[in-house]
Amino acid sequence: MTDHHPCRRRLLAFVASLACASALPAYAESWPAKPVRLVVGYAAGGATDVVTRLVGQKMGELLGQPVIVDNRTGANSNVGAEVVARAPADGYTLYVYTIANTINASLYGKLGYDPRKDFAPIGLMAKIPNILVVHPSLPVKTVADYQRFARTEKNGITFASSGSGSSIHLSGEMFKMQTGLNMLHVPYRGSAPAVADLLGGQVQSMFDNAPSSLPHVQSGKLRAIAVTSAQRLPMLPDVPTLAESGFPGLDVQSWFGLAAPSGTPAPVVAQLNKALNQALETPEVKKRLQDLAATPAPGTPEQMRAFADAEITRWQAVVKASGASAE
Repeated sequence: MTDHHPCRRRLLAFVASLACASALPAYAESWPAKPVRLVVGYAAGGATDVVTRLVGQKMGELLGQPVIVDNRTGANSNVGAEVVARAPADGYTLYVYTIANTINASLYGKLGYDPRKDFAPIGLMAKIPNILVVHPSLPVKTVADYQRFARTEKNGITFASSGSGSSIHLSGEMFKMQTGLNMLHVPYRGSAPAVADLLGGQVQSMFDNAPSSLPHVQSGKLRAIAVTSAQRLPMLPDVPTLAESGFPGLDVQSWFGLAAPSGTPAPVVAQLNKALNQALETPEVKKRLQDLAATPAPGTPEQMRAFADAEITRWQAVVKASGASAE
């Protein structure tokens, strides 16, 4: 016979909560008992995928279970984000949360997930700067030259991107906001075709992710004008930062972090954070990230949450000023 007395119901609920709380340490001790799935919102071979596989493999070794990368592409990584937001909060399905998710928060009128509420941050993996590159036929060797060219040419200057609303596009829009230059955005379906047209001279410039443009800069097929990070790139020591070129607040980098579905037990998140930070400290991971022009970004879940929240606010203003929309 069921007892509907309110005091008894509250007592039973309290006892159940205690049982649940006491079960968490035991669950954390047995976790992980099977492979961990790591969802990437982009196709295999891109910077996000390469960094994830590198770090994920090392994390798997440290956790004692394989970390399996699952590429779920579509809608500027929103497809993958929705998969993880709806997954069980048991630590076995994780998401590579990136700068794109913080941009999507204002780029899309409606999302199938909440970038702030539906994820439990684990920690940042790495950051990769963009490089302002131009076709070598342009009489442009510095940021000052770039501004002069854009102001004196009747049609200004064109800049390519991997798509409207991408970090590559919005890096250019942020620069345009600060300079007031006549800059025409030319969006492409991905970075590869954009770089191809830049190499061919069909467009004049691009704020491209460093790993994509670096080989062309080193071969002389593109000219690097500035990097968008706070520090110079070790492989391009003679190329100044935008801050050094007169724009101290313009620090734009693509970044990659790990997140779990909201509600994932804190002890599991702590284990994942520990494995992530240990992976980033290993010499082989550090060296490979450096080769990709990426900087390891170890830290706490709380630091990642604060960083992601700040990025959502930051990009909201840029998206609004650019008029970019995915609708």
